[in-house]
Amino acid sequence: QLQLVESGGGSVQPGGSLRLSCAAPGFSFDRHFIGWFRQAPGKEREGVSCISSSGLSTKYADSVKGRFTISRDSAKKTVYLQMNNLKPEDTAVYYCAAYFYEVYGTMWCHLKADYDYWGQGTQVTVSA
Repeated sequence: QLQLVESGGGSVQPGGSLRLSCAAPGFSFDRHFIGWFRQAPGKEREGVSCISSSGLSTKYADSVKGRFTISRDSAKKTVYLQMNNLKPEDTAVYYCAAYFYEVYGTMWCHLKADYDYWGQGTQVTVSA
C-alpha cells in the first residue's frame, strides 16, 4: 500500500525554523514527483513546493521563495521541506503528496492540488 507519512511539525516563534519530512517508502521517485501543500483554517489548500521526479528541478510558491527549501534523499525515500524565517501566515497543516507520471525522470513538477496520493498532514504553528 502506498503511503506518505509527514513528520516534523510543531510550534515555533516568528523567525524560527522547522524541517518537515515526508517518508515515501513505497514510491518510485523516478516516476513520481513530490509536492508540499498547506491548508490554513478557512482557506483553500495551496501548493508550497515540489521536486521533480529527476530530482533536478524544484518549484516554490512566491510566498515562500527564499525561505523554504525542498530536497530529497532517494536512498531514504524521504523528501524534506526546510522552512526558515517562519511567519505567522505560514501557520497551517502541511501535507506531502505524490504525483504519478508515466515518463521517467521528468524535469518539471507543478503546484496544483491534483496529486494522486496524500499524507495525513502535520501541523505547523508560528506564533509569538
